[in-house]
Amino acid sequence: MPTPTKGSRLGGGPAHERRMLANLATALFEHRRITTTETRAKRLRPLAERLITFAKRGDLHARRRVLTVVRDKSVVHELFTEIAPMMAERNGGYTRITKIGPRKGDNAPMAVIELVQEPVSPKQATVREAEKATKKAATRKAAPKTAVAEETEATEAEAPAEETAEATEAEAPAEETAEAPAEAETAEPAETAAEEQA
Repeated sequence: MPTPTKGSRLGGGPAHERRMLANLATALFEHRRITTTETRAKRLRPLAERLITFAKRGDLHARRRVLTVVRDKSVVHELFTEIAPMMAERNGGYTRITKIGPRKGDNAPMAVIELVQEPVSPKQATVREAEKATKKAATRKAAPKTAVAEETEATEAEAPAEETAEATEAEAPAEETAEAPAEAETAEPAETAAEEQA
């Protein structure tokens, strides 16, 4: 038994569902933007993107594959001559779904599905790649950095003990030098007193 398509069931049967999605795709390529329910928009998106991928290939077999879904030859011509060149630089993500308010009659959640017509700027692609590389490098450095941080903390804990030992050694010679002039001063008066007596 074939695996059923992901997503909600549309229509009464599978044939009805296929025709409904084909009509939605035809309307999307004709008008570039349609308003429908969220469920239908989510089911339409993979079909529409696959048809655009066929149109980007542009050969006869791809055109015939698209004609099995979209029966209107003028819409297929528009898809191959206008929409496909517009999407040539884009690697997927040809459609955009924007949720709008509920429908007035039955409160069904509505959405606008449209073709993404903005050109892909190479600068944005380069910036995205750079951001990804930066994040990747940051995660790589974060793991070894914690180990390095622990080592530096351990050495800093040992360093104050060494510094206090060095400081006491440094103070000791200073005290000795301070005592030596005092002894010299006391020795001088003794020598002078001995000279006076002589």
